[in-house]
Amino acid sequence: MRAPILLSVPIVLLSFSSAAWAKHACIAPDQALQHVHKNVCVEAHVYRVVDASDGTHFLDVCSPQTSDADCHFFLLSSDEDKKSTGSLQSLVGQTIQIRGTIHTIQGRADMVYSNKQQLHGGKEKFHPNPQLVTGFSAETGGQAFSANNGIMGQRGVHFHH
Repeated sequence: MRAPILLSVPIVLLSFSSAAWAKHACIAPDQALQHVHKNVCVEAHVYRVVDASDGTHFLDVCSPQTSDADCHFFLLSSDEDKKSTGSLQSLVGQTIQIRGTIHTIQGRADMVYSNKQQLHGGKEKFHPNPQLVTGFSAETGGQAFSANNGIMGQRGVHFHH
C-alpha cells in the first residue's frame, strides 16, 4: 500500500513545479496585445534606443526588417527614471526578460521600463498622478481629491469625453 502513496508524491510535486514554471514564463512581444492591463514578463531583443525630444526613450524590440506598421510592441522609459534604469544603451543587442503592465497606445502594446528590478522579476516604479494629488498636504489638512476638480463627482468617478 505504501508504493502508490510514495509514487504519488513526486507526481504531485512535479505538477506544482510545472504550474509555477508556467506562471513565470515570459511571453513574446507579438503576444502582448493579448495581455493588456496585465502584469506579465516579456522576453524581447532590444535592437536600438530612440530618444524623443520630450525625454521619452523608446526601446525598439522589432527587428530592422520589421516595418513600423508591423511592430506592435515597444518599451518606453523617461529621463525621470534614469537613476532607476541605468544606461538604456547597455541593453542594445541584449535579449531581456522584463516584467511590467502592458498598456496600449494607438493600437500598439507598450510597457514602461522604470526600474532595473523589472529585468529580474521586480515591479515597475510607482508614479503618482499629479492631477489627483494637487493641493494635498498632510501638514495643512488639504484634501487629495476635490469634488470640483472634474475627476470626482457626487456619486463617484466621472470621465470627460
